[in-house]
Amino acid sequence: MRELLSYLNAWKVRVTLASIYSGINKIFDIAPEVLIGVAVDLVVKKNDSFVASLGFESIDSQVAFIGAVTFIIWALESLFEYLYMIEWRGLAQNVEHDLRVKTYDHAQRLDLDWHEKQSVGNITAILNDDINQLERFLNNGVNQIIQISVSTIIIGFIFFYISPLIATIAILPVPIIFLIGLFFQKKLSPKYKSIREKVGLLNSVIVNNLMGIKVIKSFMAFNIEKDNLGAKSKEYQQENINAIAISSAFNPIIRMGVLAGFLGTMLIGSYMALNGTLEVGSYSVLVFLTQRFLWPFTSLSTLIDDFERSMASCNRIFTLLDHKIKIINKPNSIKPPSMNYHIKFKDMSFGYDSTMRLFENLNMSIPYGSSIGLVGDTGSGKTTIAKLLLRLYEPNDGDILIGDYSISDLEIGFLREKVGIVSQESFLFNASIYENITYGIKDPRQEDVEQTLEQSQCKEFIEKLPLGLETIVGERGQILSGGQRQRIS
Repeated sequence: MRELLSYLNAWKVRVTLASIYSGINKIFDIAPEVLIGVAVDLVVKKNDSFVASLGFESIDSQVAFIGAVTFIIWALESLFEYLYMIEWRGLAQNVEHDLRVKTYDHAQRLDLDWHEKQSVGNITAILNDDINQLERFLNNGVNQIIQISVSTIIIGFIFFYISPLIATIAILPVPIIFLIGLFFQKKLSPKYKSIREKVGLLNSVIVNNLMGIKVIKSFMAFNIEKDNLGAKSKEYQQENINAIAISSAFNPIIRMGVLAGFLGTMLIGSYMALNGTLEVGSYSVLVFLTQRFLWPFTSLSTLIDDFERSMASCNRIFTLLDHKIKIINKPNSIKPPSMNYHIKFKDMSFGYDSTMRLFENLNMSIPYGSSIGLVGDTGSGKTTIAKLLLRLYEPNDGDILIGDYSISDLEIGFLREKVGIVSQESFLFNASIYENITYGIKDPRQEDVEQTLEQSQCKEFIEKLPLGLETIVGERGQILSGGQRQRIS
């Protein structure tokens, strides 16, 4: 919650305006109940009514005054409802957009070892489902909290002004309602945290299966994957059922508290009005305001439900954002004027975990301009050498030099820009062939593109496509053959 409030500080002006609009709207929303009491007072007392004391002598002028005030109040209530809805919903959309972009940008910059320990489905769930959950709460939840708070304060003040005894009876259920709310909140918090984790696992299965649909079809594994997905969905369903069982019990309990306050106000107020110790107009105000005072508390179950869901989502979002990027530029990172140097691995040791080293004191020199091949068993570290050279991982000990420069002293973007790489996996983005070929290159020259097409032997089949280089290849290059994807990548 603290992290969310800190994040919302960037929109403090908009949050303040939205909060003010919500508060003013609630004031005007309560006013008609007070006007009902004024109208009853007019009917009972006529020329001795409260409105008459304001200088309106005739009954007609008093009725006209009440009608005019009612119209103005309803108009203002509608205006401020429009204003707070615009502000809260606009804020929710801004936060959703900004947080999604910020979270994605941070995720893509996190170290490769973090990504290799995460599932794509879980990251997708954070970027989509969790941020959407927060947006839904900001849309309406914060406004509800403000309106319940303002309503409690203003109506409580009116009650104490009219009758301290009845005010005490009406307010008595409120602390009990809040204590019950805190009890249910503590019960629901771990449930919704577990639900968000189950969403991530379920999303992982869906994404993984859709990415491997060709394999599933080839092995006719439909039933296996259906059962696998069904098991994860069942876990998610059961967690939701457990949370629903708790949250559903909250509303009936709150309703009983509301009923107790309403009955107390109505019965004792009736007795006082009949005895003449409470004016009929004041009694009318109390009866109508009691329901307006207590009834919003029945929405606490839904409010707490939405709050806990959004806080569980916030926890996942900010846990990702709090994860530190380890491989970063040094304060004085450099960009050498030339990279025409030898590459040297000097006493370099590396392991993907602390228990087992893949390399131990590796020494290797690659002369400038030479072409070499690394051979070895599967898992011997051939691909890892390339990852270390790109600073996708850092050596545990030793160093990697280009000329006399340690790669840890080079600006990361500069280093990776100078290293060409063809991945073992043929991955293409859902973009045009041209955009995939020039990916990561600023202001590519057409002659370089033509030369690349000739060298990779892509030109012939690309020219046969209706849109040529502007052909959209689809997700992961699905409209192309395996060989075509390899050549373009």
